[in-house]
Amino acid sequence: MTEKKLLLTGVVGAAVVAVCCFTPVLVILLGAIGLSAWLGWLDYVLLPALAIFLAVIAYALVRRARRPASN
Repeated sequence: MTEKKLLLTGVVGAAVVAVCCFTPVLVILLGAIGLSAWLGWLDYVLLPALAIFLAVIAYALVRRARRPASN
């Protein structure tokens, strides 16, 4: 996977998880479709997912920085 695709994957994934974590999007959505019982375990899924996507961003940036410069 290229550095650009890796970075894009990390940024998009982190943005989606952050929107779901820090706004009531999932609370409203799950409540509307009758799955509000699932709200108790959202933090167990979303916070590690956010950490993983942030790690992907960091890995892509380190990989991009270590790439030999082509003149």
